[in-house]
Amino acid sequence: MRFLFTVTQMLIATAGFGLCFCLLIISGLALYIGPQLPHIQSINDMRLQTPLRVYSADMKLIGEFGETRRQPLAYTDIPPLFVKAVLAAEDDRFFSHGGVDATGMLRAAKELVTTGHIQSGGSTITMQLARNFFLSAEKSFIRKFKEVLLSLQMERSLSKQQIFELYSNKIYLGNHAYGVQAAAFIYYGKALHELSIAEWAMLAGLPKAPSKFNPIANPSRALERRNWIIGRMLQLGYITKIQHDAALAEPVTARYHGLQVDIDAPFVAEMGRQFAVDKFGPSAYIDGYNVYTTIDSRLQLAAQKAVWDGVTRYAQNHGFRGVEAHLDPPEQSANRDEWRALLIDKRKIGDLDPAIVVSANKQTLKALLPNGKAVDLIWNDAVAKSLRPYKNENYIGEAPSGFSTVFKAGDIIRLQIKEDGSANISQIPRVQAALVALTPDTGALIALAGGSDFNYSKFNRVTQALRQPGSSFKPFIYTRALEKGYTAATLINDAPLVFHEAGMAEPWRPANSDDKYLGPIRLRQALYQSRNMVSIRILQDLRVRSTIASLARFGFDTSKMEPNLSLALGSHALPPMAIANAFAILANGGYKVDAFWVDRIEDSQGKIAYQHPPLMACNDCPIETPDTERAPRVVDEQTDYIITDILKDVVRKGTGRPALALKRPDIAGKTGTNNGPTDVWFSGFNPTVSATAWVGFDDNTPLGKREYGGTVALPIWMDFMRTALQDTPVIERPMPPGLVTIRINPKTGLRASPNDDNAIFEIFHSEKMPHNSLPNSETTTPSSTPLPESAVPSLTEDIF
Repeated sequence: MRFLFTVTQMLIATAGFGLCFCLLIISGLALYIGPQLPHIQSINDMRLQTPLRVYSADMKLIGEFGETRRQPLAYTDIPPLFVKAVLAAEDDRFFSHGGVDATGMLRAAKELVTTGHIQSGGSTITMQLARNFFLSAEKSFIRKFKEVLLSLQMERSLSKQQIFELYSNKIYLGNHAYGVQAAAFIYYGKALHELSIAEWAMLAGLPKAPSKFNPIANPSRALERRNWIIGRMLQLGYITKIQHDAALAEPVTARYHGLQVDIDAPFVAEMGRQFAVDKFGPSAYIDGYNVYTTIDSRLQLAAQKAVWDGVTRYAQNHGFRGVEAHLDPPEQSANRDEWRALLIDKRKIGDLDPAIVVSANKQTLKALLPNGKAVDLIWNDAVAKSLRPYKNENYIGEAPSGFSTVFKAGDIIRLQIKEDGSANISQIPRVQAALVALTPDTGALIALAGGSDFNYSKFNRVTQALRQPGSSFKPFIYTRALEKGYTAATLINDAPLVFHEAGMAEPWRPANSDDKYLGPIRLRQALYQSRNMVSIRILQDLRVRSTIASLARFGFDTSKMEPNLSLALGSHALPPMAIANAFAILANGGYKVDAFWVDRIEDSQGKIAYQHPPLMACNDCPIETPDTERAPRVVDEQTDYIITDILKDVVRKGTGRPALALKRPDIAGKTGTNNGPTDVWFSGFNPTVSATAWVGFDDNTPLGKREYGGTVALPIWMDFMRTALQDTPVIERPMPPGLVTIRINPKTGLRASPNDDNAIFEIFHSEKMPHNSLPNSETTTPSSTPLPESAVPSLTEDIF
């Protein structure tokens, strides 16, 4: 007995010594490792890697950038039953333990022994959070010891709700989803609070092994884990038996949902992304910045639709270019899955779906869509007309006699699917177009379409393309002329000109677009009828270099403008954004505003990280305040009023007459068509909206000899403005002081005699009123003698 007592004492002493030794080792490790651990307080300063998001002015999401998909939630926004699903899956004693749960570890060990794998996990939620925030995934004793120490510190510094909130927003759940809200959108396309118990259980099962239990990649394994979690929720009393049975019966509906945007405006989203990266560097992708653009979502959709309708209309008018591609059909043509596989790389462009021809005879055609549905088309006159073949930009061929003369099995075509399920054969337009609209008083962009479709071409023609503006550039030359003594009634000779200088291979023979010449005509008429010869004579008289210097006030980069007379015809290539910005200055009464598209950028905490400097164009603004600065005037009020009134005549009786269909007496604008033509334009405005539309081929292919700014670009502009001006009142700017309206003779530009039946009214600066008419006003000397041929001897000049 004494021996047994002695042995017992020795065992107790040995155990005590071992325990003390272990405590000594643990204490030593704690003292050694403790100073190496990060401060828990730094978790409050640590930023979650949140992607860059771009919004419209009316708070619609239009873009998200960054590898990490994350949408942080506050603890109060997390559904309580989802919290319990996570607890059932990972740590049901979370709200009672101190960060390390011995019971949980023992349960995990038991599961490993009895089943061969661990379902519930041995690490607490706190330990997982510590590992995710501060440690690597290395499997070692030291790393695990650090994890325990950090968990204990975390529990002393943070509340349970704070720990769970951080865990919910930090944890990786597969498919680039970090955090439970991002995972809800990626797997189900819905917010977390919109999910069912079964769906919550599915997400709760992902933290343990996102790849192994991924419901998209491994639906069977994911279903097994989901059902286990649902069973645990019942066992723990979190749900009722009825809820349990209903959740188990629910099928797996998870699938990959790409970025869910409120409005698809990729050109604007890309501009917002680039602005943020330029401002904040690569960290913009992970620091949770929100970019708020100036874009109006309703007008953005109208701009994109107007551009798409415009290019498809042009394509239809110029003939069918043939099938998009031809693929050898599979051996078993009845196997639709094989047919669909052939379409996998074909995206929808605009409203055109890719389709593969299954069969075609003279009267019928069967085509297969990517979704597996078949579409049957019947031959008729409308189909025949739409399939007339393209020959060149000026000519299309005869209509074919049936489907089989154009198509065969394996051809890739494009179909425009109607609401009733029927379809039209179409084609992806090669021609491109762009539209940009601004608020004239501030320069804020309200809509921008940089091309026909971002998926087809990501090149932003509004900001990146350099295109010849043609006659749409003339208003800025004429504005200078009005400032230098010309009036709207000044006569200038519309007659041919020839330039031949040393070094020129051939003489330059500019011409009017209609090859007709009207002789001496008034400046107003020359602008609204877009007479090229008059513009050249005006520029020569004004001097090219001094005119170029004056153009900088409209925001043009004049450093690369060649000092020659072709500038009067819009020969210097400019981006549509520059033209739109310049017209906005005319629209706002002559104030210098610069186009911008980012109003502000907020950081992840909602604090302003960038704010666009406010600038307002107005005559009667109060003295500048910290919130608003008055834009500088660059065109005097009287000159701006006159040039705007002349541009209204472009719509009333000039090259922009189709815009009369809008029934808006307050709109003004100018068409533009260059040589070829390779570029056609329409820029127009009223006091509230200024917009520019451009159409052309990226490779500068001619558009066709029957195409002009008024036939191709103007309809796009009208489609947009019809929406932009909808339900807005007509705004007519009052005539400013210093202007007078006088009756003149339209042929002489002089004051009309009281008995002149042909007299018209014209607007003048009060100090530039014309002379009184002479007795025979039909034959008198004009108010401004036409420049003789000898006065325009040179294509280029060096005199200021």
